[in-house]
Amino acid sequence: MKSDNDRLALYEARARIIKAMAHPSRLIIIDELAKEERCVCELTEIIGADTSTVSKHLSVLRNAGIVLDEKRGNQVYYRLRVSCILDFFGCVESVMQAVARDQMRLVR
Repeated sequence: MKSDNDRLALYEARARIIKAMAHPSRLIIIDELAKEERCVCELTEIIGADTSTVSKHLSVLRNAGIVLDEKRGNQVYYRLRVSCILDFFGCVESVMQAVARDQMRLVR
């Protein structure tokens, strides 16, 4: 059995990862990296933000352990560390559907 300190450390680590994803641009980045690795310039175009902003978002995701980066020449390419992060999206969408069903029952 884990100690209270170990359990707290586990919950804090989970919270850091979830907090790192808690921005629409970062969710877009994760979705795009699920398809294939991308360079900052591609992600900048997809998101429609400046390079500095996208780089900051990528830094948050990298520091949380969600993405990995690799420098190739003048470009830095990013990829997901593990694809199972997408399972979390499925769970979030299930919650959204359940909430929508409950709300529909209220208006009937």
